[in-house]
Amino acid sequence: MQLIEVPAKTGYVWFRQGIWLFRKNPLAFLTLFFAYLLVMTLMAQIPVVGGVLPLVFIPGVAVGFMAACRDTIAGKPVFPTILVDGFRSYGSVVSKRLLLLGVLYIIAMTLVLAGSALADGGTLLKVMVGAASVDPDQIGNSNITLAFMTALAFYIPVAMLFWFSPILAAWHDVPPVKAMFFSLVSCWRNRGAFIVFAALWFAVAITVSIGLSALMQALGAGDFAIAVMMPASMIILAMMYCSFYATYRGCFGVQTPDTPDLPTTSAS
Repeated sequence: MQLIEVPAKTGYVWFRQGIWLFRKNPLAFLTLFFAYLLVMTLMAQIPVVGGVLPLVFIPGVAVGFMAACRDTIAGKPVFPTILVDGFRSYGSVVSKRLLLLGVLYIIAMTLVLAGSALADGGTLLKVMVGAASVDPDQIGNSNITLAFMTALAFYIPVAMLFWFSPILAAWHDVPPVKAMFFSLVSCWRNRGAFIVFAALWFAVAITVSIGLSALMQALGAGDFAIAVMMPASMIILAMMYCSFYATYRGCFGVQTPDTPDLPTTSAS
């Protein structure tokens, strides 16, 4: 395993490669994403533990989605069962590592939400854990927007720790804590590329949201804007998840010598 350092403009290449990868098999990726949301929603309904249980499996599901990207490039069929690839294809040691990463992710997210309480006295935290109802008047009189921005600031290092750690634990046989360290170092070394990458996806999300809302309003169908936004959001998120694989290949190279490469997209 080699940590590769890339220029900032590579973020644009990752962005384009994610779109290319999604277009290779859009139905499969949308099916995977819908199945993921459905299972996570059902798990969230479990009493007591439903609020945190889905987070435990996020690292394992991330490995499954990356495996789907790898198999798509190789021209192999992709089925929804690949989402659990991280728990079934690499042995019990890797499964335990991914579950441990999931537990560490829960702890990290708890700290992020606790940090947001510094800005609004805990309103956002109570809403997120279901301890408080979403009262518009209460929300309007709180500093919840500032709390959200604070939580986002705290989440950035968490994202860096967990961006590559699941795939390093599964595909490169790296213990969880060391995988988190390598992930953090790789993200920091390539922070310019990640800033460009994140800015592009943020711009796409905002542009599509504003554009579709304006279009629906112009057609006199503003009440149906949500019905249009939902599938559009799923497509954007699925493409973004595909681009996560591009960041892995850009920062760590190929998994095996015979793994097909992503297309080189001009970043100029």
